[in-house]
Amino acid sequence: MKPDNSPDAILKLARQFMESRILLSAAEMNLFTLLDPMPSTAKDLAGRLNADLRGLTILLDALTAMGLLSKKEDTYISAPDTAPFLTDQSPRTVLPMILHAAHLWESWSDLTPKIQGTGLNKAPGSRDRGADELRAFIGAMHVVGTPLAHKIVTAIQPGPARNLIDVGGASGTYTIAFLKAAPEMKATLFDRPAVIPIARESLAEAGMLDRVHLVAGDFYEDELPGGHDLALLSAIIHQGSPERNVGLFRKVLRAMVPGGRIIIRDHVMAPGRTEPKAGAIFAINMLVNTAGGSTYTFDEIRNWLGEAGFARVRLLKAGEHMDALVEAFKT
Repeated sequence: MKPDNSPDAILKLARQFMESRILLSAAEMNLFTLLDPMPSTAKDLAGRLNADLRGLTILLDALTAMGLLSKKEDTYISAPDTAPFLTDQSPRTVLPMILHAAHLWESWSDLTPKIQGTGLNKAPGSRDRGADELRAFIGAMHVVGTPLAHKIVTAIQPGPARNLIDVGGASGTYTIAFLKAAPEMKATLFDRPAVIPIARESLAEAGMLDRVHLVAGDFYEDELPGGHDLALLSAIIHQGSPERNVGLFRKVLRAMVPGGRIIIRDHVMAPGRTEPKAGAIFAINMLVNTAGGSTYTFDEIRNWLGEAGFARVRLLKAGEHMDALVEAFKT
């Protein structure tokens, strides 16, 4: 389908940031939690937040127009169909990920000087999160990722594999999906020290902690434990430069037994790098938030895997939203 590049469509595209910024500001003030389940007037809410009444009223009305709040006379309340995803105590909340997007707003605002070469000469990096914030963010990723993980594992078909290593496994979303699909499988989850307690709780809740070896470390700096016949790198390679990815693939190779299979889940770009669209836009996210990350083509990934020592590389599954899969084997 040919895109609509009419003047109205172009102007609409230029203004799309407006609703996003409204949502981000509401999330930063935790308005949805404050308005669930008890309604409040703008005046009462302004007093609780020490906010400007005029500005807050305009924001609340805009959120209502967007369908995120409900308004009756002069009182506001979180819309019942969105409150479970926007309040901070809900097990289905995605609020921490919205707050992460608010942080990305800051780094994306530096896109023009980054491309022009006039920005500060420093390597960007992710914000250091406190323990509570890290827990909430990873919990939100787990909520969002669980339905996808089942589909991904179904596409991978673990088959006879019995020893999985989930590199950068976070809360264990994919580890859990693999263990459910393969009752005889055991797993190693490798991630940063601050993440391991979160993974332990998630795996215990799923009843699978006894099947998982939790190992703390930095996969760019530390060696991975060995003896695995299946390795997963889920949403990892876009963080790294080509050199870093080759180095990481070599570590994974050393951690695997002969015949073992590596699976990479990420955006996999077409040769022209303009498709999928989500991947081209995500490359900008890596430009402004990492020192060398990007999204990569299948040929690039295949060449790096070959350089690291893997063979029989193929695109297992194409995808539009970071759900493409590449597999390779240790000979």
